[in-house]
Amino acid sequence: MSTETDTDAPDSESIDDARQEPQPSAEDTAAHRALALLAQHRLVTTPQMHQLLNPGNVRTSTSNVLNALREDKLVSYTVLPNSSRLRAWFLTVRGARIATSWPELRGRALQTPANATDASLRAAHTLTGVRAHLTFLADARRRGDEYGPLDWVPEIAHRLPDTGGEDKLVADAVLHYTAVAPRRLQYRAFVEVDRATMSSERLARKLISYARFHDYTPQPVGRRGTVADQVAMLAWQRLYPRFPRVLFILTGASAPSLKRRIDDLRAMTAGHPLVAQLAGQVKLGAAVLEDLEQHGPSSAVWTPLAGPADRRSWMDL
Repeated sequence: MSTETDTDAPDSESIDDARQEPQPSAEDTAAHRALALLAQHRLVTTPQMHQLLNPGNVRTSTSNVLNALREDKLVSYTVLPNSSRLRAWFLTVRGARIATSWPELRGRALQTPANATDASLRAAHTLTGVRAHLTFLADARRRGDEYGPLDWVPEIAHRLPDTGGEDKLVADAVLHYTAVAPRRLQYRAFVEVDRATMSSERLARKLISYARFHDYTPQPVGRRGTVADQVAMLAWQRLYPRFPRVLFILTGASAPSLKRRIDDLRAMTAGHPLVAQLAGQVKLGAAVLEDLEQHGPSSAVWTPLAGPADRRSWMDL
């Protein structure tokens, strides 16, 4: 009596063996994440890196990662003045060369400080931006929203129309945030971080630049200098599905002084026709950094730049 054998039938024992084979982890190492964060944010203190990288672990775990990368000459640091020996870390040229082709950094021009002195001179503005980012990150973790350490992208440049003014708009950061409750909503925002180092008028003029960018339609040109036969598209529509809201985060002065600067932003919004038109279509708001750190960005700490000045969440501007 013959017995037929199904040669196409899987060998269950072999399948079980394959399932038990160790598989490579899909999660990046702490060293990889630290390099990516330094590549994106450019300068980060040890406590800030801990909040970005390992908020649930002891701080020595973050220091160990950074010191190991320093031994491999991938990162370096500068000691910040008047800070009890606080270290601010940055990529070396070698570290940038390794990170530049990673998928999460694709399209980013990595700029590394030339040395510790260069890093120290950049520290005030750069680290204040990271402080602002951390307020959104902590708030998102508390709320269960989707917003990660790389969802704050610093220094994004946009071309402006050639009208004799500035030829580009550089946002201090663009943030990408997804709220999951009570319903799933995606938010994008241009962020301007103000340390009260420029005049209030100059700060308010940033709103004019955003208004110009909002209305800018580049003229498509064909290969021979003729206008191409295609539908004109606003410049921002090539990059964003909806024009991001504009958020000003202020610090570096007394509470009355910061309130006056917010009042000047509101006056520019009401008094300049281009900005008033922008405010009719885009959410604009301002808040004090210390309020964000104390209460969280989703609290009622934002002053709308148009309409009633009642403070609210940045999502409800």
